[in-house]
Amino acid sequence: MHSHGPVKAVHNMVVLGEHRIFLSHLPMFMPPHDAQVILEATFVKQGKTVDDVYFADRAGNRSVKFYTLEPQSFVLQDLSRTDPGHPAMTQFTATVFRGHLEKGGVALSALTNIEVHVKQVVHAHGFAGSDKLPSLTYIMFGGDREQFLAHFISKAPDYDQLLSVTATGQLPTPAELQRGATLEVSGRGTLPAARLKAGETVAARAHVTGAHQFLNVNVVVNAELYFEEGELSSSTMSNKMFDRTAEEKKAGFK
Repeated sequence: MHSHGPVKAVHNMVVLGEHRIFLSHLPMFMPPHDAQVILEATFVKQGKTVDDVYFADRAGNRSVKFYTLEPQSFVLQDLSRTDPGHPAMTQFTATVFRGHLEKGGVALSALTNIEVHVKQVVHAHGFAGSDKLPSLTYIMFGGDREQFLAHFISKAPDYDQLLSVTATGQLPTPAELQRGATLEVSGRGTLPAARLKAGETVAARAHVTGAHQFLNVNVVVNAELYFEEGELSSSTMSNKMFDRTAEEKKAGFK
Protein backbone atom coordinates (compact mmCIF):
# COMPACT_ATOMS: atom_id res chain seq x y z
CA MET A 1 0.00 0.00 0.00
CA HIS A 2 1.36 3.44 -0.94
CA SER A 3 1.26 6.40 1.46
CA HIS A 4 -0.32 9.62 0.23
CA GLY A 5 0.73 11.69 3.25
CA PRO A 6 3.32 14.48 3.43
CA VAL A 7 6.60 13.79 1.66
CA LYS A 8 10.18 14.70 2.40
CA ALA A 9 11.70 17.75 0.69
CA VAL A 10 14.37 20.40 1.18
CA HIS A 11 12.66 23.32 2.92
CA ASN A 12 14.90 26.37 2.57
CA MET A 13 14.49 29.07 5.21
CA VAL A 14 15.32 32.70 5.86
CA VAL A 15 17.60 33.21 8.88
CA LEU A 16 17.08 36.41 10.86
CA GLY A 17 17.96 37.87 14.21
CA GLU A 18 21.05 39.48 15.72
CA HIS A 19 20.49 38.33 19.31
CA ARG A 20 18.28 35.27 18.85
CA ILE A 21 18.03 33.04 15.78
CA PHE A 22 14.72 32.74 13.96
CA LEU A 23 14.02 30.70 10.84
CA SER A 24 11.18 31.39 8.41
CA HIS A 25 10.31 28.70 5.86
CA LEU A 26 10.27 29.86 2.23
CA PRO A 27 6.81 28.66 1.16
CA MET A 28 4.87 28.14 -2.04
CA PHE A 29 1.23 27.19 -2.51
CA MET A 30 2.12 23.77 -3.95
CA PRO A 31 2.81 20.72 -1.75
CA PRO A 32 5.08 19.92 -0.02
CA HIS A 33 5.98 23.60 0.58
CA ASP A 34 2.44 24.84 1.28
CA ALA A 35 2.83 25.99 4.87
CA GLN A 36 4.08 29.02 6.76
CA VAL A 37 6.44 27.94 9.55
CA ILE A 38 8.56 30.13 11.83
CA LEU A 39 11.03 28.61 14.30
CA GLU A 40 13.39 29.80 17.01
CA ALA A 41 16.59 27.77 16.90
CA THR A 42 20.20 27.46 17.98
CA PHE A 43 23.15 26.30 15.87
CA VAL A 44 25.48 23.52 17.05
CA LYS A 45 28.65 22.10 15.47
CA GLN A 46 30.75 19.28 16.90
CA GLY A 47 28.85 19.55 20.17
CA LYS A 48 29.38 23.29 20.63
CA THR A 49 27.00 26.19 20.09
CA VAL A 50 28.03 28.31 17.10
CA ASP A 51 25.33 30.97 17.32
CA ASP A 52 28.04 33.61 17.86
CA VAL A 53 29.64 32.68 14.53
CA TYR A 54 26.40 33.59 12.78
CA PHE A 55 25.91 36.76 14.85
CA ALA A 56 29.48 37.91 14.12
CA ASP A 57 29.08 37.33 10.39
CA ARG A 58 25.88 39.34 10.37
CA ALA A 59 27.53 42.18 12.28
CA GLY A 60 30.30 42.28 9.69
CA ASN A 61 27.93 42.31 6.71
CA ARG A 62 25.32 44.95 7.47
CA SER A 63 24.51 45.50 3.80
CA VAL A 64 23.17 41.93 3.47
CA LYS A 65 19.43 42.08 4.15
CA PHE A 66 18.98 38.44 5.09
CA TYR A 67 20.69 35.07 5.40
CA THR A 68 19.27 31.70 4.34
CA LEU A 69 19.57 28.10 5.41
CA GLU A 70 19.48 24.89 3.34
CA PRO A 71 18.46 21.91 5.49
CA GLN A 72 18.47 18.21 4.93
CA SER A 73 15.36 16.75 3.36
CA PHE A 74 12.53 16.25 5.86
CA VAL A 75 8.75 16.35 6.22
CA LEU A 76 7.81 19.94 7.07
CA GLN A 77 4.80 18.90 9.17
CA ASP A 78 7.12 16.91 11.46
CA LEU A 79 8.25 20.18 13.03
CA SER A 80 4.81 20.84 14.51
CA ARG A 81 3.56 17.29 15.21
CA THR A 82 1.28 16.90 18.21
CA ASP A 83 0.30 13.24 17.69
CA PRO A 84 0.66 11.10 20.81
CA GLY A 85 3.57 8.74 20.37
CA HIS A 86 5.03 10.77 17.49
CA PRO A 87 7.02 13.66 18.97
CA ALA A 88 7.84 16.67 16.83
CA MET A 89 11.19 16.82 15.06
CA THR A 90 13.51 19.08 17.06
CA GLN A 91 16.80 18.75 15.18
CA PHE A 92 18.08 18.66 11.60
CA THR A 93 21.30 19.23 9.66
CA ALA A 94 21.76 22.36 7.52
CA THR A 95 24.15 24.87 5.96
CA VAL A 96 23.84 28.65 6.42
CA PHE A 97 24.33 31.08 3.51
CA ARG A 98 25.08 34.80 3.54
CA GLY A 99 22.35 36.12 1.23
CA HIS A 100 19.81 34.08 -0.74
CA LEU A 101 21.12 30.57 -1.37
CA GLU A 102 19.15 30.35 -4.63
CA LYS A 103 20.35 33.75 -5.90
CA GLY A 104 24.08 33.96 -5.39
CA GLY A 105 24.28 33.45 -1.63
CA VAL A 106 27.61 32.32 -0.15
CA ALA A 107 27.81 29.22 2.06
CA LEU A 108 29.61 29.92 5.35
CA SER A 109 32.29 27.29 5.93
CA ALA A 110 32.01 27.55 9.72
CA LEU A 111 28.25 27.00 9.46
CA THR A 112 28.28 24.11 6.99
CA ASN A 113 26.63 20.83 8.01
CA ILE A 114 25.65 22.19 11.41
CA GLU A 115 22.94 20.85 13.69
CA VAL A 116 19.90 23.08 13.95
CA HIS A 117 18.21 22.59 17.32
CA VAL A 118 14.63 23.85 17.39
CA LYS A 119 13.93 25.78 20.61
CA GLN A 120 10.30 26.51 19.76
CA VAL A 121 7.84 26.57 16.89
CA VAL A 122 6.83 30.22 16.84
CA HIS A 123 4.09 29.72 14.26
CA ALA A 124 2.87 27.06 11.84
CA HIS A 125 -0.15 26.85 9.55
CA GLY A 126 -0.90 25.11 6.26
CA PHE A 127 -2.46 26.83 3.27
CA ALA A 128 -4.95 24.12 2.26
CA GLY A 129 -8.48 25.44 2.64
CA SER A 130 -7.34 28.91 3.75
CA ASP A 131 -9.50 31.94 3.05
CA LYS A 132 -8.13 35.36 2.12
CA LEU A 133 -7.81 37.53 5.22
CA PRO A 134 -9.95 40.71 5.13
CA SER A 135 -7.20 43.05 6.33
CA LEU A 136 -3.41 43.33 6.47
CA THR A 137 -2.24 40.87 9.14
CA TYR A 138 1.18 39.96 10.52
CA ILE A 139 2.61 37.34 12.88
CA MET A 140 4.49 38.90 15.81
CA PHE A 141 7.69 37.36 17.17
CA GLY A 142 10.99 38.30 18.80
CA GLY A 143 11.69 39.77 22.21
CA ASP A 144 12.85 42.83 24.13
CA ARG A 145 16.02 43.35 22.07
CA GLU A 146 14.53 42.87 18.60
CA GLN A 147 11.02 42.56 17.25
CA PHE A 148 9.83 41.10 13.97
CA LEU A 149 6.68 40.84 11.88
CA ALA A 150 5.96 38.19 9.24
CA HIS A 151 3.13 38.78 6.81
CA PHE A 152 0.39 36.18 7.45
CA ILE A 153 0.14 34.16 4.24
CA SER A 154 -3.31 32.80 3.41
CA LYS A 155 -4.46 32.15 -0.16
CA ALA A 156 -2.98 32.67 -3.62
CA PRO A 157 -2.09 35.20 -4.83
CA ASP A 158 -0.22 36.39 -1.73
CA TYR A 159 3.29 37.35 -0.63
CA ASP A 160 5.95 36.61 1.97
CA GLN A 161 7.44 39.52 3.94
CA LEU A 162 9.65 39.84 7.02
CA LEU A 163 10.06 43.13 8.87
CA SER A 164 12.26 44.45 11.66
CA VAL A 165 10.11 46.73 13.81
CA THR A 166 9.96 48.66 17.05
CA ALA A 167 6.61 48.09 18.75
CA THR A 168 5.31 49.97 21.77
CA GLY A 169 2.05 50.09 23.70
CA GLN A 170 0.11 47.09 24.97
CA LEU A 171 2.61 44.47 23.87
CA PRO A 172 2.07 40.72 24.31
CA THR A 173 4.20 39.22 27.07
CA PRO A 174 6.93 36.66 26.22
CA ALA A 175 4.54 33.90 27.36
CA GLU A 176 1.80 35.27 25.10
CA LEU A 177 4.17 35.43 22.15
CA GLN A 178 4.89 31.75 22.71
CA ARG A 179 1.15 31.05 22.49
CA GLY A 180 1.05 33.00 19.24
CA ALA A 181 0.19 36.62 18.46
CA THR A 182 -0.95 38.41 15.32
CA LEU A 183 -1.11 42.08 14.41
CA GLU A 184 -3.93 43.58 12.34
CA VAL A 185 -3.50 46.88 10.51
CA SER A 186 -7.04 48.07 9.83
CA GLY A 187 -7.71 50.22 6.79
CA ARG A 188 -4.84 48.67 4.82
CA GLY A 189 -5.49 46.43 1.85
CA THR A 190 -4.10 42.95 1.35
CA LEU A 191 -2.29 43.56 -1.95
CA PRO A 192 1.54 43.66 -1.91
CA ALA A 193 1.61 47.40 -2.64
CA ALA A 194 -0.33 48.04 0.60
CA ARG A 195 2.13 46.17 2.83
CA LEU A 196 4.01 47.91 5.61
CA LYS A 197 7.25 49.50 4.43
CA ALA A 198 10.44 50.79 6.03
CA GLY A 199 10.02 54.17 7.73
CA GLU A 200 6.29 53.83 8.35
CA THR A 201 4.64 54.33 11.72
CA VAL A 202 1.20 52.77 12.18
CA ALA A 203 -1.35 52.06 14.88
CA ALA A 204 -2.49 48.45 14.95
CA ARG A 205 -4.29 45.83 17.05
CA ALA A 206 -2.54 42.76 18.40
CA HIS A 207 -4.35 39.56 19.31
CA VAL A 208 -2.98 36.69 21.38
CA THR A 209 -4.19 33.18 20.51
CA GLY A 210 -7.00 32.22 22.88
CA ALA A 211 -7.48 35.73 24.27
CA HIS A 212 -10.71 37.72 23.96
CA GLN A 213 -9.35 41.25 24.02
CA PHE A 214 -7.24 43.15 21.49
CA LEU A 215 -4.12 45.10 22.38
CA ASN A 216 -3.38 48.57 21.02
CA VAL A 217 0.12 48.65 19.56
CA ASN A 218 2.16 51.31 17.76
CA VAL A 219 4.63 50.01 15.20
CA VAL A 220 7.64 51.70 13.62
CA VAL A 221 9.00 49.73 10.66
CA ASN A 222 12.79 49.75 10.83
CA ALA A 223 13.55 47.64 7.76
CA GLU A 224 12.04 45.26 5.23
CA LEU A 225 14.27 42.21 5.60
CA TYR A 226 12.65 39.95 3.03
CA PHE A 227 9.96 40.23 0.37
CA GLU A 228 8.81 37.61 -2.16
CA GLU A 229 5.73 37.94 -4.34
CA GLY A 230 6.29 35.88 -7.50
CA GLU A 231 6.62 32.46 -5.91
CA LEU A 232 3.33 32.99 -4.08
CA SER A 233 1.45 34.43 -7.04
CA SER A 234 -0.29 31.18 -7.95
CA SER A 235 -1.15 27.71 -6.71
CA THR A 236 0.06 26.29 -10.04
CA MET A 237 3.76 26.03 -10.89
CA SER A 238 5.10 28.11 -13.79
CA ASN A 239 8.45 29.58 -14.86
CA LYS A 240 6.97 33.09 -14.63
CA MET A 241 6.75 32.72 -10.84
CA PHE A 242 10.55 33.02 -10.63
CA ASP A 243 10.71 36.35 -12.49
CA ARG A 244 11.09 39.51 -10.42
CA THR A 245 7.82 41.37 -9.98
CA ALA A 246 7.46 45.15 -10.14
CA GLU A 247 7.09 45.33 -6.34
CA GLU A 248 10.19 43.16 -5.81
CA LYS A 249 12.20 45.47 -8.08
CA LYS A 250 10.96 48.58 -6.25
CA ALA A 251 11.85 46.98 -2.90
CA GLY A 252 15.36 46.13 -4.13
CA PHE A 253 15.08 42.35 -3.86
CA LYS A 254 16.58 40.07 -6.52
